[in-house]
Amino acid sequence: MSEAMKRLQERIGCKPDGAFGPNTAKAIAAQYELSPERAAHLLGQAAHESGNFKLTQENLNYSEGALHAVFGRYFGEGKENAADYARNPEKIANYVYMDENRSKKGALGNVNEGDGWLFRGRGFLQCTGRTNYRAFASEMRLPDAMMEPDLVASEYAFESALWFFERNNLFKIADEGVSDEVITKITRRVNGGTHGLDDRREKTKKIYGWLT
Repeated sequence: MSEAMKRLQERIGCKPDGAFGPNTAKAIAAQYELSPERAAHLLGQAAHESGNFKLTQENLNYSEGALHAVFGRYFGEGKENAADYARNPEKIANYVYMDENRSKKGALGNVNEGDGWLFRGRGFLQCTGRTNYRAFASEMRLPDAMMEPDLVASEYAFESALWFFERNNLFKIADEGVSDEVITKITRRVNGGTHGLDDRREKTKKIYGWLT
């Protein structure tokens, strides 16, 4: 059961049971004035990224092996020893998410001590980094999200996903339809690749069916 989903359901007039289904999808589309195509793409991607809306905060409790698999560029010969970071989420975040350890292109605006952990991934689409939190708080007129980042995992989990789609012009792509090609295009923008593509396709098309 998702507490973030329950809070969203309360705001849109659905039974706050924390479960995601056709009624909740339709209510979200109506509340935020989303077409079936836009709602299906947003909710399909968010459902995949959040484990069906159950996970709203990044899990960084990685083993040594997982660190090499997920953050391989930060560990190994000539770099940090993964064993020194294993099973220490805060230490991991404050290493891999700090700008001083990232390329200019991958900068997240994390420049103050502890920013990596403070602005770790939250929300249904994992808003990450000081720069993104600041933009979300400003553009959505939710200043408390910047002062209390944990709110993005609870109160604003969906709003942060909505903001991501709007800011990256993904709704314009969604207007092209719900074909495999369009889902793949949006997946690349959300994921940076095509990880979990089959599941994203399945979820998006299933939700589109509910909405139409």
